[in-house]
Amino acid sequence: MTQTPLADLPTMKDGFRERGAQVTRLEAFVDAAFAFALSLLVISANEVPKNIPELVLAMRGIPAFAGCFLQIALFWHAHVRWSRRYGLDDGRSTLLSLLLVFLVLIYVHPLRLLFGTFFAWMTRGWLPWPITGFQSFAELGTMFMVYAVAFGTMSLVLAALYSYALRQRRELGLSVEEAAQTAAEVASWRWSAAVATLSFVLAMMMPVHPAAWFAALPGMIYFLMNFAWVVRKRAAARARLRFGDEATA
Repeated sequence: MTQTPLADLPTMKDGFRERGAQVTRLEAFVDAAFAFALSLLVISANEVPKNIPELVLAMRGIPAFAGCFLQIALFWHAHVRWSRRYGLDDGRSTLLSLLLVFLVLIYVHPLRLLFGTFFAWMTRGWLPWPITGFQSFAELGTMFMVYAVAFGTMSLVLAALYSYALRQRRELGLSVEEAAQTAAEVASWRWSAAVATLSFVLAMMMPVHPAAWFAALPGMIYFLMNFAWVVRKRAAARARLRFGDEATA
């Protein structure tokens, strides 16, 4: 943890003191690992096009790449924000950060296949299918389950990181509002994991011959993520009451 007095720390745009102003070895390693994961998306792409039709086909793979890029960037930015806000660099933080990197590197290839399949399905095959020869809807359910496990486990790791920072609030000198916003982050990432769990359950329940709406339901359920702001708002309000009482006690 930083030894700089809190009053001397710069304040970020989100209102947090920048306790992690100096980049630690842990943060640098995590940044490099996420960059490597993104490079795997490029390396795993098809070979360099040799003619115009192959070039057009390769360009049609851009939406799937963009989806994977944004998904990985989402988790990377969440870790960057955590590092800047709290500056933690102890054993627990290292273990959780390494676990996040481990999960990202495992799921980078399945994510590309999943996003590619999603965009191909949305465009009725105009965008290329990364996987061919689906034999049953059970295989589609398997793809949804893989994505749910990937998204859910990475969300739980981020929830654990923010939860650990919240438990260290006295050592970090978090203000009541900083603690409230940290609690909101914990609730938000747990909500993400809960939505992924629901998607996993729905995918497991996929019948042999599902209706079209049910076949898409494990994916469409992620629209519940739009309600994360409600979860954040309620968690922050409860935390303000709790930590406000602690401050006045």
